[in-house]
Amino acid sequence: MSEAVFLALGTGALIGFTLGLIGGGGSILATPLLLYVVGVSNPHVAIGTGALAVSVNAYINLIVHARNGHIWWRCAILFALVGTIGALAGSTLGKAIDGQHLLFLFGLLMMVVGALMLRPRKNEGGSPRRVDWRMCTVTGIVALIAGGVSVFFGIGGGFLIVPGLILATGMPTISAIGSSLLAVGTFGLATAINYAATGLVDWTIATEFIVGGIAGGAIGTFASTYLASRKDLLNRIFAGLIFVVAAYVIYRSSGSVG
Repeated sequence: MSEAVFLALGTGALIGFTLGLIGGGGSILATPLLLYVVGVSNPHVAIGTGALAVSVNAYINLIVHARNGHIWWRCAILFALVGTIGALAGSTLGKAIDGQHLLFLFGLLMMVVGALMLRPRKNEGGSPRRVDWRMCTVTGIVALIAGGVSVFFGIGGGFLIVPGLILATGMPTISAIGSSLLAVGTFGLATAINYAATGLVDWTIATEFIVGGIAGGAIGTFASTYLASRKDLLNRIFAGLIFVVAAYVIYRSSGSVG
């Protein structure tokens, strides 16, 4: 096995593991890992390739959570469909921006995400709300924002979708984690299709990333059940990793900004 293949499989496994474990966050590392570890030179290719891999891994993890009864299907489908409109707009806008400038903004967003992940996440959601036009409207608005923002930067957006679902519907956190994967997968697919249409997906690396992610996702989803009570600790550790990567991304891209 060549070093390049090993790196793609390994980083894909890391993304899949964190996606399965905490329902998001791991995909925000996909672009910098593809750029600075795997060796993809074009930031837009890294975004398109990472989006495809994250999409497939999210759908696979969704199946596992569905078997465990964690999905609120009506809310998940509404969020995914409406959010995809924002995702298509966000990915189109992202392609139009210079890659290095986009990376600099991406690094700043990672800092914000790291800070948000330091906030303790309760094991339960709020009080489940009655499914009516008001809840559907709130869910749709949150979905549009989450889809547009996350896909603009080429990330899965689980860190936005999970709290967004809890805010809009009051569902328990474990259900929000499971339900978010349908949106993460759909947003990623919309991004990948948009980028692939202009040749901005490396299919070989995407395949290797997906294979690694399948293995990592299975382990992460399995561990999620047994480490549920320690997810705040895991979030803090992962937030620290995000801060380190964000600082590196900003450092590497800042020279071409300004």
